[in-house]
Amino acid sequence: MTKLAVIYYSATGHGTTMAKRVAAAAEAAGAEVRIRHVTETRDPASFAHNPAWMANYEATKDLPAANGEDIVWADAVIFGSPTRFGCVAAQLRDFLDSQGGLWAEGKLADKVYAAFTSSNTLHGGQETTLLTLYVTLMHFGGIIVPPGYTDPLKFVDGNPYGASLVSTHDNINEFDGATGDALEHLARRVVQTADRLRRH
Repeated sequence: MTKLAVIYYSATGHGTTMAKRVAAAAEAAGAEVRIRHVTETRDPASFAHNPAWMANYEATKDLPAANGEDIVWADAVIFGSPTRFGCVAAQLRDFLDSQGGLWAEGKLADKVYAAFTSSNTLHGGQETTLLTLYVTLMHFGGIIVPPGYTDPLKFVDGNPYGASLVSTHDNINEFDGATGDALEHLARRVVQTADRLRRH
């Protein structure tokens, strides 16, 4: 059975919902799934004025937090992050940058990797966020498994690099068909690819 870690950072909760959707699809595809959030590094007082951010922080702060051993444990990892000026959020960047010891030992290599993201606007840096994240995963020695256009649904959501959401506070629990389908397809493709690699 493929072991999949879903490691994500979410501020206002869209990423949390996306991570749960990915995890459920991966479990349905036969994977053993470990879902872990990246610890918030901002002082809660700095975002207390933002109800969505505060609500997501309160809902996730006591859940198991991601650490490097989650990557070591996994055959495949799907990362998630909001888009911040065309790159991943600083919280996830800090998590990745802290994995140097495991990287030096070769423990991050030869795993299947993919990712999802969200932004507040269409063309708000989603593709560059995924591509810059994949550069780091290449340094890990990872096997990048993007969805490409491997299913007709990818011609609807239009993102061959991963899965993405144009997020607003109003649609946090209302993913349209294209986004939900893209997340599930990404999870299945990663699990299926990792399964094939494990058998050989």
